[in-house]
Amino acid sequence: MANIAVQRIKREFKEVLKSEETSKNQIKVELVDENFTELKGEIAGPPDTPYEGGRYQLEIKIPETYPFNPPKVRFITKIWHPNISSVTGAICLDILKDQHFSSTMHPLRSVFEVVDG
Repeated sequence: MANIAVQRIKREFKEVLKSEETSKNQIKVELVDENFTELKGEIAGPPDTPYEGGRYQLEIKIPETYPFNPPKVRFITKIWHPNISSVTGAICLDILKDQHFSSTMHPLRSVFEVVDG
């Protein structure tokens, strides 16, 4: 993975680890491999929703072209949601598509914000 991508994902990974959501145990994120190309995430179902009380596992794959192309994110935990593929668990949101993606955003943080509602 290119140095710019590694530095960027390390910075964003630290931001997520220090976030209020992480400290409240609403989200978790950890490395799957040491080269920052794959992460595992977990979110708590938001309060006052049908997802409340659930814990939902995510797979996050970081492309070699990050931050110029978005991470690929999918739910490992089966979940019914109109923006999540019932077959693959892929999150179907414009923010995670190449044509709507901007390297100026903080995609890793945004993934958890979008998914957490």
